[in-house]
Amino acid sequence: MNILVTGANGQLGNHVRLLAPQSQHHFLFTDVEELDITNRDAVLRFVDDNQVRCIINCAAYTNVDKAEDDEECAELLNATAVSYLAEAMQRVDGFLFHVSTDYVFGGNHNNTPCRENEQVNPTGAYGRTKLHGEEAVLRSGCRYIIIRTAWLYSIYGNNFLKTMKRVLSEKEVCKVVFDQVGTPTYAGDLANVICTIIEQNQMEGHEGIYHFSNEGVCSWFDFATVIGHLIGSSCKVLPCHSNEFPSKVVRPSFSVLDKTKIKETFNIEIPYWTDALKICIKQLN
Repeated sequence: MNILVTGANGQLGNHVRLLAPQSQHHFLFTDVEELDITNRDAVLRFVDDNQVRCIINCAAYTNVDKAEDDEECAELLNATAVSYLAEAMQRVDGFLFHVSTDYVFGGNHNNTPCRENEQVNPTGAYGRTKLHGEEAVLRSGCRYIIIRTAWLYSIYGNNFLKTMKRVLSEKEVCKVVFDQVGTPTYAGDLANVICTIIEQNQMEGHEGIYHFSNEGVCSWFDFATVIGHLIGSSCKVLPCHSNEFPSKVVRPSFSVLDKTKIKETFNIEIPYWTDALKICIKQLN
């Protein structure tokens, strides 16, 4: 089977690239230079020319703050382009893996992990446009798995781990918010789950929305503190409130995802977040 991976130069796409040589399938990796997924004709033509029967959509507009000033662009990449990918798979009876976000729950004030069927309530442009992308997949009639994830990090691209590694190496003291709680997700673990589902041909009969992050719960302050310990930093990490870092976006205060469905459906075990973090930091060093 020919599998198209969009956004292949990002965090998740690069980890899928690492797993591809072990696959029985043929992967086609594209980013904007090779395929503009906001161009409907280009998407449909690429799928036809390359006989693509599965798409893993790793492309997204992920700058949460910038999206507030550029919602049109975020909508184009997070929703309109997704509709083209879904249409392409519907036309050839293919399968779409689409990655979404905990931000679709941004306005919910919960203290229990979010399940897949919980009422969505995005608070900003990023969450709205990602929700529109989910809705586009559902409307298309294609076969799909949507995976909502959160706090993604890896050795690739820009992310909290790499930012904190630099800050903790340069400063004596830094402040990190403690009133936003969730779970970090190592992109390598998410890529492994997607590829395992494909390799074991578990897509059929399991279409739907799933949640995935690593196991456990922490605040951004906890995340930063553990990073500091693991890299041997002497920087003192202090907890602070979110209002000390004003933002145009109301970020989720509690966005822990309930992963029961994905674990039971596909019989997978998910690593604890600190164990995954240790693996990633070793790769960075």
